Amino acid sequence: MTKQEAKKRIDKLKEEINYHRYSYHVMDQISISDAAFDSLKKELEELELKWPEFITPDSPTQRVGGQPLDKFTKVQHGQPMLSLNDSFGEEEVRAWQERIQKIAPNAKFDYFCELKLDGLAVSLIYEKGLLIRAATRGDGRAGEDVTQNIKTIQAIPLRLLFPEISELGKAGFSDRQIKKIRTLAENGRIEIRGEAIMANKVFEYLNKKYKKEGRMILANSRNGAAGSIRQLDSKITAERRLSFYGYALAVDLGQEKHEQEHLIIKSFGLPSFVGGEKKNYARYCSDLGEVIAFHEYWVKNKTNLPFGCDGVVVVINNISLHKKLGVAGKAPRWMQAYKFSGEEAITKVEDIVLQVGRTGILTPVAILKPVVVGGVTVSRATLHNEDEIKRLDLKIGDTVIVHRAGDVIPDIIQVLSKLRSGQEKYFKMPKFCPMCKEKVIRHQIGSGPAKLAQSRAKRGVGYFCANKNCFAVNRRRLHHFASKPAMNIDGLGPKIIDQLLKEGLIRNAADIYELKEGDLEPLERFAQKSAKNLIESIEKSKRVPLYRFINALGILHVGEETAIDLAGHFGSVEKLRAVSEEDLGKISNIGEVVAKSIVEWLGDDHNQEILNRLLKYIKIESSKISKKKQVFKNLTIVLTGELNSLSRDQAKQLIRERGGEIASSVSIKTDLVIVGENPGSKYEKARQLGVKIINEEAFKELIK
Repeated sequence: MTKQEAKKRIDKLKEEINYHRYSYHVMDQISISDAAFDSLKKELEELELKWPEFITPDSPTQRVGGQPLDKFTKVQHGQPMLSLNDSFGEEEVRAWQERIQKIAPNAKFDYFCELKLDGLAVSLIYEKGLLIRAATRGDGRAGEDVTQNIKTIQAIPLRLLFPEISELGKAGFSDRQIKKIRTLAENGRIEIRGEAIMANKVFEYLNKKYKKEGRMILANSRNGAAGSIRQLDSKITAERRLSFYGYALAVDLGQEKHEQEHLIIKSFGLPSFVGGEKKNYARYCSDLGEVIAFHEYWVKNKTNLPFGCDGVVVVINNISLHKKLGVAGKAPRWMQAYKFSGEEAITKVEDIVLQVGRTGILTPVAILKPVVVGGVTVSRATLHNEDEIKRLDLKIGDTVIVHRAGDVIPDIIQVLSKLRSGQEKYFKMPKFCPMCKEKVIRHQIGSGPAKLAQSRAKRGVGYFCANKNCFAVNRRRLHHFASKPAMNIDGLGPKIIDQLLKEGLIRNAADIYELKEGDLEPLERFAQKSAKNLIESIEKSKRVPLYRFINALGILHVGEETAIDLAGHFGSVEKLRAVSEEDLGKISNIGEVVAKSIVEWLGDDHNQEILNRLLKYIKIESSKISKKKQVFKNLTIVLTGELNSLSRDQAKQLIRERGGEIASSVSIKTDLVIVGENPGSKYEKARQLGVKIINEEAFKELIK
């Protein structure tokens, strides 16, 4: 074969491979077998190896990079990649329409609805038709450059197709629009946004493969997609066989309707939710009634989808209205996520076991026959307390409905008692601790005004291990002592604590401050450097605010918020040690049960001995909260979801400085809920109760 013949053959092979890629990924048509497709690629690779001067950036052989990256670089988005506000029911969608109708009172809204894919949002930039950069959403303003990994996705062309005039004409574009689209495709810069996903069948195949090979399995298809895109080695990404759907353009190509953006994306050779065999994945809706019908259809049929989907995206179809409606915070007013409700599944309760907490409380936990709920395999569910078991009338062996919303711990919400066989058994709380075999005591928990927003977990009767030296209790107590909201000892996690207990190096919190590097170095998992790092972390924790020190003590009913109240009122450990129940009763939010628990803890000789030893090493810093403009005065506030610009602790501090109180759960007494990304059930409950909800941007405006 001559050089000229080789070039001609290479060009034809690239054209043929791209044709079959387009047929499969965009048109949903199998035009060639996998084996034949692989043969075409193999021949191309061999020819390019022999004549490397003919290798081009858009060649199908250039999808997998060479050397792994050291790290990802940050890139700025030309236009922000916005997040979406969520609606969880028909009422909320109608309320959204009412809000935007007030902004554009004379507008008639029509919609374009599309499935909300459960993957990772990605921006693709093409220069003169060639893919030059791909980036993740990141914080909306800047993301990570993942071009090398995105190139491994066969559904994404390395060079855009040049749209056919006839195809665009059939799709309803004018001559002016067609000219603009074709000109920019060939000579301009085009940004396409969409979702990288892992198909369900790929997810199942990989997990079978990984399990057989003894590798860590993927948690769900969404994590599989996100984790694959963030691999530094593109060979691993290629192995994951991801797919992609485009859903928006971040460039003016003359489009007047959002539906047209999907048509343009498809004409460029990328998968979108129009054309091909997309089976009703998207639909034009002339009014809200059609939107609701589209959503209801997919609520019933979502299990038939070949990929993860958690709702429907509803977009105002008329693009000229988008600018008028504008953006609120990080979310466009002209687009809404109409989510599916929390996932439920049916399974069996195989056993009920007890978990021993740091305060000695025994919490029953249901061991379930493993079941997939919302893409996650669930094998345990909390039962909170004995009252909850009685309320459900739950027996070991029962068939139950398990509910999971977001990242919330699964709940058993119903027992299907008609499916009982007669072999089911009632569960009884024990008389003796399952860990140390000492007596269990029973008394009321969670009473008193200190608990502003009680959940099922904190109501009713509790069972406690009476043994103050119970190994399980001590273990959980030490885990809490070293945790971030308490002493924040970096590197002293549960496994290390368990190891130190097993080796007899610590028995209580005070022993931690007597550890030496020489004690740690001989242990498994430790070397000279790791031992040195842990001792430095322990040393660093010796300076701590009073409220965190009080929280670290692990007093029953005293969590972070009560610790802040105590620190603010007394100002020192010495004054706190001298308190009476009467003194504590004068503090807002501390009732009889909490006051009694504090006095009992401080009056215990063993606790006093440990406290005295701790104070030899620890320097308590001032924990006075500087007062700012009291915009949250007397308000009870709940935080949910991930904040982009603040840590959870920083947000809490900003709220307290401005007079607010933090609650851990939503109730009728909640005044405000601040929502970040990926909120859980607290967000949904706040909507149900009509509690005011604001996003991170609105929160930052309030505290300026």
